[in-house]
Amino acid sequence: MFDAISAPDLTDDLSFSQTPDVSKGPPSDRDLQRADGCGRIVLSGSENGTRIEDVFERSPIRIMFPRTGHRAVEEAVQINTAGGIAGGDRLECSVAALPDASIAVTTQAAEKVYRALYEPARVVTRLKARESAKLAWLPQETIVFDRARLHRTTEIELFSGAELLAIEWLVLGRAAHGEVVTGGNITDSWRVKKDGRLIWADSFRITDEIFPHVTRKALLANCKAVATLIYFGPHLEKRLDFLREIILCLGCNCAATLVSGLIVVRFAAKESSDLKLALRSFLQQFGPELGSGPFRVPKMWSC
Repeated sequence: MFDAISAPDLTDDLSFSQTPDVSKGPPSDRDLQRADGCGRIVLSGSENGTRIEDVFERSPIRIMFPRTGHRAVEEAVQINTAGGIAGGDRLECSVAALPDASIAVTTQAAEKVYRALYEPARVVTRLKARESAKLAWLPQETIVFDRARLHRTTEIELFSGAELLAIEWLVLGRAAHGEVVTGGNITDSWRVKKDGRLIWADSFRITDEIFPHVTRKALLANCKAVATLIYFGPHLEKRLDFLREIILCLGCNCAATLVSGLIVVRFAAKESSDLKLALRSFLQQFGPELGSGPFRVPKMWSC
């Protein structure tokens, strides 16, 4: 009733010749499991403080709202449960602050971008601050490993009467581990609109061809950590003068300017620890100048 299968026949059925040949072409990031995560939060103001209107999460992105006692929401923390970013990953974060909302959004820890084969990781941050809203985007540093490929875009939509402070910073390798980044592809772009009109666009780009020359004085010199900070709000000229006074004592290369109704501040330091100290000092001094609100050092920066 049953056909017996001899040992040779069984061996033939299980032989490697029956499996797809994956060695015909060069390996690609597309052949590996990739992350496709998304996080979205919408907040509004109320009599009792900032209120959460909507939260959406898709793994590996999680969003937490740490609170102290019965106080209103003051800070949101984005978490990448994947433990880092690899070539081909796609991550998106969206924060909308509706009228009278006040929120600071940060990350649980430094983000790490690992070596990629061919496909870049794509990270998109979308921020919206409506009239009378206060929004602070204050993530921790992004550490780029050797041969990493990262395309990051920060898109900001502002409305008259809103107040926003946003920062993004990059670290080329970990100095404490003696890491040196000799190649890769990094694109870090900003697009800022006010009342639907583009007022500022900026891109920072390093490719394989540029990395051998990145230590030139006209480029990054001996700096391995760089940051861009923007501020939108009232009394810009007065606050620009204040910023130019405090950046003289931050201990790193720093300059500020006013462009199209937006304050732009650049930072550059030899190591990430120097840059973090400078940014912490910056927020500690600039935050009180802005009065009450989310423009202060996030609690997660001390964890």
